[in-house]
Amino acid sequence: MENPEGRLTKLALKGDQRAFAELVELYKDKIYHLAYRMLNNRHEAEDIVQETFLRVYRNLDRYDDKQKFSTWIYRIGTNLCIDRLRKRKPTFSLDAEMNDQEGVDGYSLIPSDNVTPETELLLSETQRLIYEAIDSLPVKYRSVMILRYLQDLSLQEISDVMDIPVTTIKTRVHRGREFLRKKLGPKM
Repeated sequence: MENPEGRLTKLALKGDQRAFAELVELYKDKIYHLAYRMLNNRHEAEDIVQETFLRVYRNLDRYDDKQKFSTWIYRIGTNLCIDRLRKRKPTFSLDAEMNDQEGVDGYSLIPSDNVTPETELLLSETQRLIYEAIDSLPVKYRSVMILRYLQDLSLQEISDVMDIPVTTIKTRVHRGREFLRKKLGPKM
């Protein structure tokens, strides 16, 4: 049985605008979240979504239906983000100090049935620290970490998206985690 993406893609290839609109609807939020996590800028993320779908539309005839459509569209979106990041001037320093958090430990991350405003504040602060740390990663590690942990893609899917061997992806995930561990160690 053919998956819905494959059916929609074939219809879109034949010029069916509604099918393409459905593909946009299926992926616009996913691509936006990917772009926002990589670029940390709402306007740039919106631009990336538009540019991704423009490229998909222009290159639909190049889509290889032997691969998953999601892999193809994530590759386009990821590459556009990486290009945008390369063009940026560095806006952060790897040596920059983060706010020191007293009283935040591993126990504050354990879910509880009785969520208090204080717990929510600690959790949101912890998430902010993690996102800041991810944002400070070099691009080649940041994109892999976002795809792995925020988009929840498998190592093989990331390999397909980035067109890089799985062994390289494993190395980048490992080095990205080490960097985050060093960056967040005393604060977590």
